[in-house]
Amino acid sequence: MTMTEQLNALGSILAQGSLHSLFQPIISISERRIVGYEALSRGPSNSALHSPLVLFSVARHAGRLNELEMACRHSACRRFSEQKLPGKLFINVSPESLLEAAHQPGRTLQMLHDVGITPSQVVIELTEQSPTDDFQLLQTALHHYRAMGFSIALDDLGAGYSSLRLWSELRPDYVKIDRHFIDGIHQDALKREFVGSILQIARASRAQVIAEGIELQEELAVLTEMGVDLIQGYLLCRPQEQPPQEARLLLSRPDNSNATLNDEASDLSALLNDQPAVAQDTATAQVLEAFRRQANLNSLAVLDERGQPVGIVHRHSLSDALLKPFATDLFARKPISRLMSDDFLAVELSQSLQQVSRLLTSRARQRIEEDFIITLNGNYLGLGRVIDVLKLITELKIQQARYANPLTLLPGNVPIQQCLTRLLQQQRESVICYVDIDSFKPFNDIYGYGRGDEVLLCLAQCLTDRIDPSRDFVGHIGGDDFLLVLGAQDWRKRLNQLVDDFQTQCRRFYRSEHLDAGCFVALNRQGVRQEFALLSLSIGVVHLHPHSCGQLDASQLAELASQAKHHAKNVAGYSIHVIDSRQRQADPIDL
Repeated sequence: MTMTEQLNALGSILAQGSLHSLFQPIISISERRIVGYEALSRGPSNSALHSPLVLFSVARHAGRLNELEMACRHSACRRFSEQKLPGKLFINVSPESLLEAAHQPGRTLQMLHDVGITPSQVVIELTEQSPTDDFQLLQTALHHYRAMGFSIALDDLGAGYSSLRLWSELRPDYVKIDRHFIDGIHQDALKREFVGSILQIARASRAQVIAEGIELQEELAVLTEMGVDLIQGYLLCRPQEQPPQEARLLLSRPDNSNATLNDEASDLSALLNDQPAVAQDTATAQVLEAFRRQANLNSLAVLDERGQPVGIVHRHSLSDALLKPFATDLFARKPISRLMSDDFLAVELSQSLQQVSRLLTSRARQRIEEDFIITLNGNYLGLGRVIDVLKLITELKIQQARYANPLTLLPGNVPIQQCLTRLLQQQRESVICYVDIDSFKPFNDIYGYGRGDEVLLCLAQCLTDRIDPSRDFVGHIGGDDFLLVLGAQDWRKRLNQLVDDFQTQCRRFYRSEHLDAGCFVALNRQGVRQEFALLSLSIGVVHLHPHSCGQLDASQLAELASQAKHHAKNVAGYSIHVIDSRQRQADPIDL
């Protein structure tokens, strides 16, 4: 298709208004509800401009970007209103279109009025495709939108030309992490560090983080564990012209077989307070009387007819609302749904203490006296107190510090034993890896214990980089012995990557003559000079199968891993030996 034909096709699309608007839901994990939809535009299905990349590229080339964006905006708002979709509408706007001379302020407000949407329902999502130089002018334009009630989101954080500066300058209400940093985050420690940094900055700037482009359950598990609450991606729902309006249909039930191995508590039972809830049509006067009767009652959950939470009433909020003149008389007979807050945290009983802690800290509006809701399969169970979470987390950190290895700060023998016990209780197929460094004692004799400690720290980092923190476990038995628990799917690949990582990282610890020779000479245990190969790893693996869990205890499982390690040590250089829990015999694996 020639450029002239593309320009003609664009003109026809704009003249006929033949754009298609698709919607992809953005879901709150904690509240298990859809908080909004991102509107995505497509050209006609039979057109060469169906792809948004081609469509917007042609419009930019033709100088009609602003016109196309307005047409997309109008189509999205009209369809959003017609379907009565819940939550907010996220519409993509390029900074360059806002700064075009042809951009007419007020057109968006008039268009919203025409379709029956208020600005408070709309989030302007800045999508940066080219460098933005005039930050002051852009800030002025967005201040104009904010003054009218719009919210602002920054799209593709980390991918744009100046997205970090845009965040600093514009202070958006939402930031969306670029898909690159979500892809494979369960297997990439650096990506987890990046996302963790974003969460910290977001808390400081009071922005909400949206992880978009989630395609794997493993990615979702890690993001949830890290405290990301707002999510979007193909795993949940593809963009559709008529998207679902119920989040519970999109969020799978928690899978207890994938419970974390790192938590002391397997669920939130220790936090559960069996508090009564009220129906959403309960009169405000009855709720007020409930608070008066119970001086220690801070909050009440509000439920729908299915017993699922739709809101929460906090004592201080209700008191503030009824302090206004005539407010008590005005609201006494009205349903509590008129005064309840729909901004609440609801967590499943099976979630971990760390997950709840991170969700709480990611909520800029969470107050310590405001309770959160605990559910079972989406149905109300009771309330949890923020202060109880803080106490348990503090106790857990103290216990972890008490049993951590003093050098690497990884969990020591007591947490390792607890981890193996939980693994057997969960009856999960896993691989338990006993990792040992070959030639470590003679290396210490030549290079000194300070350099030896650096090697141990290096291995600890390599191990940590290869785990999925939502499902795996790494511990330090002592000396140069470590224990690793991995999922059963791709463990061979991950161990090979670990071996490569360690071999590469260790090069910096050797003298040049040892590197060139590929070995070093030191005294062996009998005091005789001997040639030793450079540092390598021997890994003993126990492949644990669910039906074997009832036949083993934690000590026996650890002994099997130790036996596998001893088999691996008998092979020179890098080696892995496997013991299958069904046969309990060793099988060598060549690297």
